[in-house]
Amino acid sequence: MLANILVIDLEATCADDGSIPPELMETLEIGSVWIAPDGQILDRFQSFVRPIERPRLTAFCKRLLPHIDQAAIDAAPTWPAVAARLAEFAQRHQQPGSWWGSWGAFDHNQIERESARHRIADPLADLPHENLKRNFARARRPKIKQCGMIAAMKICNLTPEGHHHRALDDGLNIARLLPFCPRPDPAAEG
Repeated sequence: MLANILVIDLEATCADDGSIPPELMETLEIGSVWIAPDGQILDRFQSFVRPIERPRLTAFCKRLLPHIDQAAIDAAPTWPAVAARLAEFAQRHQQPGSWWGSWGAFDHNQIERESARHRIADPLADLPHENLKRNFARARRPKIKQCGMIAAMKICNLTPEGHHHRALDDGLNIARLLPFCPRPDPAAEG
């Protein structure tokens, strides 16, 4: 049975000097989109998130995320408030068999880290996660190494839309890649 799919992309604090290792990164923006089995966009969600440990964007982060400014981050709610809204959004179109996906494991790990940091429940705990980057690589013939979303779009002759490194735009682009990222059949793998 086909079910609606939730696609999520995050942007996070970052530095190129090693001062913010992956386990200390904090979410800056989340974008999410519910996709029907036929590919139709059902709903969208976007929010900035105010970090609590390193609220100032680094120079590197400003270069990597030029469409996210400090004022938007300063005015944003913190993760607990955003997580509550995300949990509500995740319930909105959920059906039996629904799952959520992201381009790689980072977003899944980051949501778990943020929730642990703030001592709150994972807002997506009741939805299984799929690593769409891995699924894309597995589905290619011949097999390819995992690649970034932009490279995958080029392979599929798709033109990225919106601004790269804006969570909702990237989420919408990832949603366009869903037909090329099938979930593995557990029966075939065992």
